[in-house]
Amino acid sequence: MRGNWRMWKNTKAVIFDLDGTLADSMWIWNEIDIRFLAQRHLPMPEGLQREIEGLSMRETAVYFRERFGLRDTEEELMGEWNDMAYRAYVSEVPWKPGAEEFLTQLRHEGIAMGIATSNSPELVKAFLLARGKETFFDCVVTANEVSRGKPAPDVYLKAKERIGAASEECLVFEDILPGIAAGHNAGMKVCAVYDDYTKDIDEEKRSAADFYIRDYYDLMRGGKIWKDFCR
Repeated sequence: MRGNWRMWKNTKAVIFDLDGTLADSMWIWNEIDIRFLAQRHLPMPEGLQREIEGLSMRETAVYFRERFGLRDTEEELMGEWNDMAYRAYVSEVPWKPGAEEFLTQLRHEGIAMGIATSNSPELVKAFLLARGKETFFDCVVTANEVSRGKPAPDVYLKAKERIGAASEECLVFEDILPGIAAGHNAGMKVCAVYDDYTKDIDEEKRSAADFYIRDYYDLMRGGKIWKDFCR
């Protein structure tokens, strides 16, 4: 254990990835891929999720068309995936442990908040709207708005520009290695968040990030942000 004053020193904005970081949703995409490929009588390749980590939905559609020889357009693929995922994001996907309470405390302390995600704007909006958080964040940036997905820094750079903070004033929360790299490439501090989906590379995440938490309760004591502690 070590003091986490470095985490909060000069921090004026916190920018979150969504899937696997704020939302416990990584299982959804594996299920969608299995069902999608099964409908086309195609086997699920081993390691597919690792290969598409950090890609925007459009980049993933390009990857699927090339790898599986699909005739669907990118727009058709994205539309089908969105339809399959929409209901799950509305009613099945929960917050990561402690995430909602942590967001409330950040708002109480006047720290700006943003989301920078590879997910589609439709699904992000559906998740937040269903939980009454559609206006909670100062900005929401999706990879569809930038030319390069993670590990490129583009989505984080656009988020901090909209918030109006300098890179060194931003703290990023991420659950995958390309996302951690994206935050660092944007010149920001990065805290890795544990997720069952990436538990096999947890030590790599610890090493790659500046900070690490098992869940957001690690950062709170008595319902308030605890600024003297971090793993």
